[in-house]
Amino acid sequence: MKRLFELLFTWWNRDTFGTQLWTWFYGEFVGEDEFVNRYYRTRRGKVDRTLNMERRWVSYNGYAEPSTVPPSWHGWLHHTVDTPPTAEDYKARAWQKPHRGNPSGTPGALRPTGSTLALGRRPRATGDYKPWTPGR
Repeated sequence: MKRLFELLFTWWNRDTFGTQLWTWFYGEFVGEDEFVNRYYRTRRGKVDRTLNMERRWVSYNGYAEPSTVPPSWHGWLHHTVDTPPTAEDYKARAWQKPHRGNPSGTPGALRPTGSTLALGRRPRATGDYKPWTPGR
């Protein structure tokens, strides 16, 4: 029963029933990325009259986290490029790092020195700071 409720009403866990139905009737599978997110567009590239372009969407693998969409697929989803990454013959350069999702709010988030959330203690002030006192 819980799974049925999630399927009908929540969009952050996986696709809703409506999205799955829309994808089944009107969607054409385009490709999949390294995070197993699946990408679709309207069948045969049909142009939507309200958008004046084809619709493109992503079906997330698990929790709907947009930062897991790699840059190449992001460009395709937002009509920056017309060719999906699966149809390109692109080879990554040696200096390019693999895509990572946004770690904010997780244990892997960046915590620079001096941050109250950083491990250890905050370094002492160097003496160049003069506290403000009211009335002076």
